[in-house]
Amino acid sequence: MSAIQNRYEFVILFDVENGNPNGDPDAGNMPRIDPETGLALVTDVCLKRKIRNYVETVKDNAPGYRIYIKDGVPLNRSDGEAYTAYQVDEKTIKNAKKKDPDLDRKLRDWMCENFYDIRTFGAVMTTFVKAALNCGQVRGPVQLGFARSVEPVVPQEITITRVAIATEADAEKKSTEMGRKYIVPYGLYRAEGYVSANLARKTTGFSQEDLDLLWQAILNLFEHDHSAARGKMAVRELIVFRHDSELGNAPAYKLFDAVQVTQAASSAPGPARSFADYQITVEEGAIPAGVTCTRMG
Repeated sequence: MSAIQNRYEFVILFDVENGNPNGDPDAGNMPRIDPETGLALVTDVCLKRKIRNYVETVKDNAPGYRIYIKDGVPLNRSDGEAYTAYQVDEKTIKNAKKKDPDLDRKLRDWMCENFYDIRTFGAVMTTFVKAALNCGQVRGPVQLGFARSVEPVVPQEITITRVAIATEADAEKKSTEMGRKYIVPYGLYRAEGYVSANLARKTTGFSQEDLDLLWQAILNLFEHDHSAARGKMAVRELIVFRHDSELGNAPAYKLFDAVQVTQAASSAPGPARSFADYQITVEEGAIPAGVTCTRMG
């Protein structure tokens, strides 16, 4: 598979209803909020995790589509597979590198070929530094920024009860357990991302098939990730800008500025409580020549 030949930018619009899309562990798992503006935040790490989970679900460890950053698998175990592929170990690596100066590059390329998330987002693979084996540091062609809510949100703290008591001693003293959870009543979030054809060609070999899978993963970001904590979440629209060249035909900010999210004329007074309260428009006249826009979702 050959690397992509066109640069892309994209905008993701997703919403949450009565859920916590990305809790902050340093704040008691409250939804992340920009304290100066009241806008809610979702980190890029959270969004990448959802993409990784989707790819792992649909590809089920198929060759070339394994996931490097995953729960329960130490990174050096995955790095060690590159050891095995080139028949080297801690005792023979120094001599092997003297005989083959390109060994580090080959190890890096092997990791890119076998792990989808390395090929997409990049990775730092330096767990074998002491043994003189370094799988490399890869800068991925796909990058995401933080998602930010379109309007300020007011998180709510909900008190919950549980009739099951944890221990026999507690059961003699009380009949219920008390707890708390945080929710965002409703929020529409906007995230922006970039796909570099130049990095795909030079570094990871990110292909058109990989790109199609990325769009599929984004559109289904929350479809296999539902939980009581996250409430009702869905990707409402994915807007993709495709450049006619590898290095691009327009600055990214001009394309992002062309996507406008405004309150719908039919929306009820007060804070938004559904996606129908918003109107999404793309100013076609603001898109420079050499760039095409596709709306998905």
